[in-house]
Amino acid sequence: MEFTQIFPKPGWVEHNPDDLFYTIITSAKKIISDNNISYDQIDCIGITNQRETTILWDKKTGQPVSNAIVWQCRRTTDRCLEIKNSGYDKTIFEKTGLVTDPYFSATKIEFLLKNIPGLKDKAIKGEIAFGTVDSWLVYNLTGGKYHVTDFSNASRTMIFNIHTLKWDEELLDYFGIPKVILPEVVPNSTNMMKTSKNIFYGHEIKITGIAGDQQSSLFGQRCFSAGDMKNTYGTGCFLLMNIGNLPKMSDNKLLTTVAWNLYGKTYYALEGAVFIGGAVVQWLRDSMKIIENTADTEKMAFESLKDEVVFIPAFSGLGTPYWDPDVRGAIFGITRDTDRSDIAKAALQSIAFQSMELTEALKMDAGGTIGKYNADGGATKNRYLMQFQADILQQEVNTAEMAETTALGAAFFAGLATGFFPNLEYIKNIKKNTVIYKPQMSREEAVRKYERWKKAVDAARKFK
Repeated sequence: MEFTQIFPKPGWVEHNPDDLFYTIITSAKKIISDNNISYDQIDCIGITNQRETTILWDKKTGQPVSNAIVWQCRRTTDRCLEIKNSGYDKTIFEKTGLVTDPYFSATKIEFLLKNIPGLKDKAIKGEIAFGTVDSWLVYNLTGGKYHVTDFSNASRTMIFNIHTLKWDEELLDYFGIPKVILPEVVPNSTNMMKTSKNIFYGHEIKITGIAGDQQSSLFGQRCFSAGDMKNTYGTGCFLLMNIGNLPKMSDNKLLTTVAWNLYGKTYYALEGAVFIGGAVVQWLRDSMKIIENTADTEKMAFESLKDEVVFIPAFSGLGTPYWDPDVRGAIFGITRDTDRSDIAKAALQSIAFQSMELTEALKMDAGGTIGKYNADGGATKNRYLMQFQADILQQEVNTAEMAETTALGAAFFAGLATGFFPNLEYIKNIKKNTVIYKPQMSREEAVRKYERWKKAVDAARKFK
């Protein structure tokens, strides 16, 4: 279910926390009703969520103190620049594996505590709770009984030490965040929670799986071994590679993040992030009104015969490898005969070019080569995009027919906790259908197009 995107100022993005809870409850009840399932048949619930989005709420009333500040929101850009100029970003990177960027939760929490009158005092007294969306959902599903998050979401807050696997006291002091507002960190598979009876008509259903969306997708793609990787094409694009039981810091501006904590062991991943992936197609539909449905872009891209337009969709700055929150979107190469099909085609190509940049950074960290390129997410249904991705990468793209592997990963985590899935080997053997896209473009042409993209990015970054 889509819900309202709120844009109070340029570069600011918010959600109504109540909308988030309403949509998941409504969706769950609808799917149960539509398929004639009894609530007694439900084994367990798995939760997955867009990470970093920050919600603070009153523990007494359960009401949010403001709208959620969404991961894409750029309102703390100046604060992050201040941190970088002080040199403290190096400490943050060493402790958390994250670059200092408005993307993450720490400066969002700091912003709310500073800008809502009286909130800091209430937080110090333990009257306020912080959580990413998983925490908010669990809190509401359990009637306020549990205030938790999992290791994957915690590792995206910029206040969680990925080496000690604990909230970091020094970082909390630095950002002025009282420890008492933080959730308990639990494994990705856990048997400790149940829904309150008033949620699902008197039924208590176990909540046994929690994972941030990109780690959940990595798990859903069965990337259980070091070196396994995937790219999820959703609102943004997120390329993750499993790197095993030890955190390794990137030399190429990738993030090091907790992949999951399972059976008492913690696994890590390297990650590259594109802020505007499928969201650029939503922009064409909702803001520019040049398409009616997101699926229209596939036909338009195939119909476009021109190749001059380059679209830099930096609506929220640029992520990996630039981490430049100040750059804004730009379109280059427009001529008098440029039409909406050319713009749609360039928008789709921008998703592939940005993913190419993630892949190049990962290759450098991995010693020059990477393995099988697994793809999932709603935008992988677009055949033009996937073919162009294979062309520009000059390697096969293996697209999961079950595009929503993010949800599948949450189901795997949940089912492992209850024994619904006996073990990882069982999950590995569940059939996974893929559509394989092979490069059709010459290497010379792919290099030429990629170099033109890089030239356009450089120009956009200079125009501030």
